[in-house]
Amino acid sequence: MAVIDVAGYVADLKDHSVDHGFHVHDERHFVETYSLRQLWEVELHPEEGCGGPLDLHLALEVDPRTLLAFEDAVFALADHEEPADDYHFPLTFTWALPPLPQGPDLLRLAIDLAGVGGIELPLEVSAIDSYASATDAAERRLSILARTPVSLTRILVGEEMMCEVFDRCLAVSRFLLDSSDRWLA
Repeated sequence: MAVIDVAGYVADLKDHSVDHGFHVHDERHFVETYSLRQLWEVELHPEEGCGGPLDLHLALEVDPRTLLAFEDAVFALADHEEPADDYHFPLTFTWALPPLPQGPDLLRLAIDLAGVGGIELPLEVSAIDSYASATDAAERRLSILARTPVSLTRILVGEEMMCEVFDRCLAVSRFLLDSSDRWLA
């Protein structure tokens, strides 16, 4: 029997995201048969952005070696002891918008979003300009990425609910929704 229920944790994350103002659209679970690495993906967006241009993708990577090492550490402990907080899974949030005819200045956007995400949710801002043909104008696609570690020890003791992270993600999502009208004009 596993020490932590990863599927249950993902279900709790989805429920908790709804409590923080998100709407869940889709969930996928992938298992790599050779290494048994798993990936849980959830598509969500702010409730007020349903049908809008913003997509938010949450991905939790489960490395079986980390999970097994954590289980070994837990089984080696005496009763009522907590394992060291040395075991983490990466949780990634990715925001995407459709091609933007009036794309933003990336440096200005990165500075603005740094204030929204704060130190709790560092954000990477990137864009890809693509040309359908040499005579067409560039199409800019914007992507914002945030990575945060998920503590297996905190999952075990039932404390890893990510409230601050979800609040910050909602603020970033609302900022992008508010700005997208200008960029899509």
